[in-house]
Amino acid sequence: MHRFAIRVYYEDTDLAGIVYYANYLKFVERARSEWLRELGVDQGALQRAGLVFAVRRVEADYLSPARFDDLLAVDSRLHALSPARIVLDQAISRDGRALFQARVTLACLAASGRPARIPVEVAARLQRAGLAGN
Repeated sequence: MHRFAIRVYYEDTDLAGIVYYANYLKFVERARSEWLRELGVDQGALQRAGLVFAVRRVEADYLSPARFDDLLAVDSRLHALSPARIVLDQAISRDGRALFQARVTLACLAASGRPARIPVEVAARLQRAGLAGN
């Protein structure tokens, strides 16, 4: 499991001071990017090699609102890994209380937009991280 801390800024909220629903997706995206970076996966190098990860599916549950100035924790955990897909469980909490949960499916795509195999080293790093977190 990977944990990423994020502060809620005024720009993240609506007029009532509650985090706008779409911003939770931005928070989990940042957490995924930081997790890959910490695993040593260079997404820029992958992109230059003609490979990208694209969100294929998101199942999200909004459980409780986050508010301006909250310090949140975004937890990311590998759920499943196939040759061309990564499925992650991601949760956002405040002081241990669950606010948002999502299952995110990422597809590895070639420059053509067609599915591509996840590079062996990237898959191995994800698998090791997943096993260490379970």
